[in-house]
Amino acid sequence: MDFFAQQARVRGSSRRLVMLFVLAVIAIVATIDVVVWFALGRHPVDGEPVASNLLLLLVSSVVVLAGIGLSSLFRIMSLSGGGKKVVESVGAVPVLSDTSDPKLRQLRNVIEEVAIAAGAPVPDIYLLADEPGINAFAAGYSASDAAVCVTQGCLDNLSRDELQGVIAHEFSHVLNGDMRLNIRLMGLLFGILVLAIVGRRVIWFGGGRSSRRDGGGGQVWMIGLALIAVGYIGYFFARLIQAAVARSRESLADASAVQFTRQTDGIAGALKKIAILSEGSELQVANKQEVAHMLFGEAGTFNALFATHPPLLQRIRALEPGFREEDLARLAAALQQPAEAVPEASVKRTPSGHFGMPGLGVPPPLPAVLAGAVLAQAASGGTTDSTRFQRAAAVRQAIPAMLTTAAQQSESALAVVLALALSNQAGLQATQRRMIADAFGDDVQQAVQAVAAEVNALSPESRLPLAALAFPALKQLPEGRQRTLLETLDALVRADGRVDLDEYCLARLLRVQLLEAQQPRRTPLDGLKKLPACRKSVMLVCAVVAINGAADEGAARRAWLLAMQHAFPGEALDWSAPPSAWQVPFERALEDLDGLMPAAKELVIQSLASAIHADGLVSVEEAELLRVICASLHCPLPA
Repeated sequence: MDFFAQQARVRGSSRRLVMLFVLAVIAIVATIDVVVWFALGRHPVDGEPVASNLLLLLVSSVVVLAGIGLSSLFRIMSLSGGGKKVVESVGAVPVLSDTSDPKLRQLRNVIEEVAIAAGAPVPDIYLLADEPGINAFAAGYSASDAAVCVTQGCLDNLSRDELQGVIAHEFSHVLNGDMRLNIRLMGLLFGILVLAIVGRRVIWFGGGRSSRRDGGGGQVWMIGLALIAVGYIGYFFARLIQAAVARSRESLADASAVQFTRQTDGIAGALKKIAILSEGSELQVANKQEVAHMLFGEAGTFNALFATHPPLLQRIRALEPGFREEDLARLAAALQQPAEAVPEASVKRTPSGHFGMPGLGVPPPLPAVLAGAVLAQAASGGTTDSTRFQRAAAVRQAIPAMLTTAAQQSESALAVVLALALSNQAGLQATQRRMIADAFGDDVQQAVQAVAAEVNALSPESRLPLAALAFPALKQLPEGRQRTLLETLDALVRADGRVDLDEYCLARLLRVQLLEAQQPRRTPLDGLKKLPACRKSVMLVCAVVAINGAADEGAARRAWLLAMQHAFPGEALDWSAPPSAWQVPFERALEDLDGLMPAAKELVIQSLASAIHADGLVSVEEAELLRVICASLHCPLPA
């Protein structure tokens, strides 16, 4: 399933979430009202109902509703810091960028390769160090503030391919927009679970005092016990909501992981080990149920009613239709053999490789826009050679160690990104270095000069991946320093009076991602506009892509017409070359297009792919421009 169809599923999940949440609130309010009526709504002498019952019940209902609403709002606000706040709430610790632990180093390498392949910024990386079960989750409001967390069990028990499969599964949640819904769900569930906590407080602090003062302790105890009981009603509905929202999304994430890695052995192997090992995917952390709907596997013992994931065998068979339950016993026996006697994989292998730079597939018929997927090409007869999946690892490894090390620390990452914006012309570069010194001081200017030669020697396709590697460190800079960085990048780009495309893509991409990381909750929601309402914006964006990917204006016009036929079939539209100062109207057009509904965004991306494929070639400039457009529209790169 492609990203845009997934967005429709997200909206459907949101509606189911709201319906179940409303049912839970109604059940909770009704139960509390009944208890309050029995406890306080009768005369203490003759037991007859008092005249103020309706007012009492009204007050009770309003108080409960306010408590649920405020509790949910409090929890959502407490998670406003995005993915980092969520993973830290379960006790995860960051994986240091300069770690020497080989397992953690492999984890970082895998996540960085997946990010490069997906055209996404590298997320924050966390570890649940005391969890022996195999599990993982991704959290955040968008790709720019995402955090990926894995358990120690993943590092101890999974091969590299299996770890890649798990990480690809989590990246599908990042790219498909699941994470925002997951954080909303955490807030809503807290609101209906908090009453049990209030009940314990009422009994602890209220019962004894009331009893000593006026003999009313029994009534207060009844209310406290009722709140605890209602807390379990909330727990029931919370688990039901988690199960309803999460199950289908987890199956889709499994499929996306296969489409992304182009092999089933990795994720299937991880699922088999969960089924075999005694720890399974269970978590020990106290608040595990709060994140149960985000996890790769079940947080606890499987329960058919409340399960947040399909049964393990069902997930495995979806990946390997011929797999049988008895095969698990053979695999378990193989894993118990001495390490040297165990094959690297105890199941059938398929061609596999490291992740590669995302491409645009084969010319029409266009593949579905998948989260890094190229599986649709195979179905349509396109080539599916594995070299593209190896290119991300190759690009990552081709970046000099000095630059990757520098990209891991905030101040040196700042120097690396500024060096990416320097011109190759010596005279202009001197002017740019003075700009850097004026903005940041001589120390930063000298650091930029120290890495400039290595940065200048990079291949064109390594520039944005290097910026992606530097992104986690850049997020750690103070907001004022981030603003200065973005202003300085703009000044460097315009230092020669013109804007080169690669310089523009670097500055625009970092601006979008850093601003979203600063205020994660302000990441735009799905829009409601239809494509005809944004016709002029579509025409301009497609014209900018066409003119930058064509040898001459005639070729650009032909590419643009192909895009228009896809976006607005049957309409006669006139070609108009974009203005020489195209950047400002281009960005306004992107803001306009970001308000489109998902299905309309799909047409825009497919139309852009038509323009790029018009000459049968995909240049680095076209790929970088498309990456910027997809980041601005909050959708993944096409396959």
